[in-house]
Amino acid sequence: MKIGTVIMNKRKALGYTQQTLADKLNVSFQAVSKWENGTNYPEMEMLPMIASVLDTSIDSLLGYKPFMVSDYDKRYDTADYYWGITPNNLCYEIMKLRPPIKPLKVLDIGCGEGKDAVFLARNGYIVTAFDLSEAGIEKGKKLAEKWNTHVDFFKADITDFRATKYYDIIFSSGVFHMIKPEIRKEITANLKECTNKNGIHAINVFVEKPFVSEPPDKDANWFRWNSGELFMLYYDWKLHKTEEIIFDCNSGGIPHQHCMDIMIAERVK
Repeated sequence: MKIGTVIMNKRKALGYTQQTLADKLNVSFQAVSKWENGTNYPEMEMLPMIASVLDTSIDSLLGYKPFMVSDYDKRYDTADYYWGITPNNLCYEIMKLRPPIKPLKVLDIGCGEGKDAVFLARNGYIVTAFDLSEAGIEKGKKLAEKWNTHVDFFKADITDFRATKYYDIIFSSGVFHMIKPEIRKEITANLKECTNKNGIHAINVFVEKPFVSEPPDKDANWFRWNSGELFMLYYDWKLHKTEEIIFDCNSGGIPHQHCMDIMIAERVK
């Protein structure tokens, strides 16, 4: 993304107006407006201050991701598929509600190693999918090649990504816990806006419960949701499924439990 778009997204996530940001930076709101619409750019000397005020890094402002091997890159750097290749049950529910009798565009957010994205593509959907893990993306491409199908894979971070194209189906499994509470409303509002009429969202989120311990393979960027929090963000959509479950899991080789809210919602207007 261009620096102006990054500044705008970070500003809105913090709840700042252009004037608020301008005051914090000792510049005019017109200057902030020009940065965000791409007609001008901030001076290099201002980047550290802008990054500090927006609680981010200069690399993030410039659209760069620091080179690092994420925890998921390590998990996915094996011949086997960490999550297996059996599709999530939500994929079958998607097919029941929106069978691919005509071209339907799907966005898979946080696709991991691509098992669900490839399954949907094999069944006739036009699938775009992204994940933060380079290793996951590469394994997804190999899985698609194995099944002689196509998925438009790309690398992105859910906290920075904002949809600009329209989709019929937006799917995400086990990823929304990476979204900090203060930007959840903004991100879901963007995804809802970029959904065609009668399009659906099929999403699950890990939920905080005092009697369910944190999983052993939890990483530092987990932010579990409150019960029903996801459903409330879709109060203005038709809710086809709202379910909360507690289930056993053996990911990472250590038995543990998760609590999860599962939702399928339809945009009717």
